[in-house]
Amino acid sequence: MPEQAIGTREDWQAARDALAKLEAEQAERNEEIKRKRRELPWVPVEKEYEFDTEDGKKTLAELFDGRSQLLAYNIMFGPDYVLGACPGCTNLGDGLDGALVHLNHRDVTLICFSRAPIDRLVAYKQRMGWQFPYVSTYATDFPFDFGLAMTEEQAQQIPEVKEMIDNPPDWLEEWSRQIGADLKDGLREGPSWIAFARENGTVYHTYTVRAPDPFVAPYYSFLLDRTPKAQPEEPRAWRKDEYPD
Repeated sequence: MPEQAIGTREDWQAARDALAKLEAEQAERNEEIKRKRRELPWVPVEKEYEFDTEDGKKTLAELFDGRSQLLAYNIMFGPDYVLGACPGCTNLGDGLDGALVHLNHRDVTLICFSRAPIDRLVAYKQRMGWQFPYVSTYATDFPFDFGLAMTEEQAQQIPEVKEMIDNPPDWLEEWSRQIGADLKDGLREGPSWIAFARENGTVYHTYTVRAPDPFVAPYYSFLLDRTPKAQPEEPRAWRKDEYPD
């Protein structure tokens, strides 16, 4: 850990004022990015999809649950994952339930997708104590059509993914053990946020963002960014029911 500067209140205030200018510049840039994001063209979804939910089969339009906007997080939990979803994605999922009521009252339905069969999603949801709707894309083309997952052949054609499969670092081998799947299967899933709108009976794809974008990170990581001490690198991510202490 680098040696920490110690100073007077005046030293702190001067440094804080300088930092505030940078934060204001970043906030202004963020506003510009938000405008550009909402200016993206909407693309009609012309293909029909049917999903497995806790309440039976539903179409993409039915997942909106009567609202005009749908925001979904794709949790890495493929059909080959024997021991549960990606721990990092699970950490993100832990922070979603508190937002449900607020989003619903603002015309947004929040759900999560995964490719594992619905019975396994329901069991994992119960294990984690989640409340958000959890939807299975198993046996549909949806995750492949929207870049939320790759076929084995597609994964092998991406140099970065192929390198991780062929020469995995220690942390990735540990991640593979945590999910109970070979890397050639585990890395086919993509942690992503995806958004849709529904107007006059037509569903539109409006936005997708994938890791390593900061938005695809657990909420507590944003809180840790405001703490005094930098977090040490951990050899693994922990699900909340797995911490050793």
